Amino acid sequence: MEPQTKRSLAPPLKAADHVNDGKHHLLLAATGSVATIKIPNIVEALAKYDNLSIRILLSESASKFLQGQSFEQPCLATIAKMKNVDGIYHDEDEWRKPWVRGDSILHIELRRWADLMVIAPLSANSLAKLALGLSDNLISSVVRAWDATGMIDQARPGVPLPYDGKKGIIVAPAMNTAMWHHPLTAEHMRRLSETWSVDNGGWFEVLRPIEKELACGDTGSGAMHDWKLIVTAIESRFRLTVTHDVTKDLDSGAQRASE
Repeated sequence: MEPQTKRSLAPPLKAADHVNDGKHHLLLAATGSVATIKIPNIVEALAKYDNLSIRILLSESASKFLQGQSFEQPCLATIAKMKNVDGIYHDEDEWRKPWVRGDSILHIELRRWADLMVIAPLSANSLAKLALGLSDNLISSVVRAWDATGMIDQARPGVPLPYDGKKGIIVAPAMNTAMWHHPLTAEHMRRLSETWSVDNGGWFEVLRPIEKELACGDTGSGAMHDWKLIVTAIESRFRLTVTHDVTKDLDSGAQRASE
């Protein structure tokens, strides 16, 4: 039953079919950190925009945080029904069936489709993968195949790209304080936040961790950037504006909360 459930949440994707939909395309990814539970908050906050399409990518460990354990940890089927969510993808969706010539390649189609990718949270393990160019799962494969030069993926009609005509990747690292202060983390961060930064003509924007009490009980740096500010960053990069009556969304949200 589990493979069927996941398959139903990951519809086939051909980026070319969505070129003229007039929507901003957001890949919202999460890797192995408890901060994954903020994904529903981010999606809900973006529900007021009609011109937005979201596809969610979850690493194997990240999906364990969204299994319906609590109100703040809804199951994936519930998240899939949230406004603007057009699919939830896992590693196994890349290989649902044996590949034959002519079949699409999921991580390439996801990259072609996306205008912006946001990885929130980005775990220490996944940070290392990105910095070293590893691509052993769906999320890291999308990142490894990203158009870092801005010469391959062009803007779609009426939908400007977020970084001076280029696509980009926003990352919000989240990890234990000791991991955050580890010299390897500093080395990996330099690549993303300096060498490959959008400010230097690159394709990464880093939203640095904040200091607070962590899930492990420690207090210190390493907690994911405030999810509300992550939403603000997405709104800013896409220049999103409300085009419908948001009071209807607020009313329906209040009704769901009372049920």
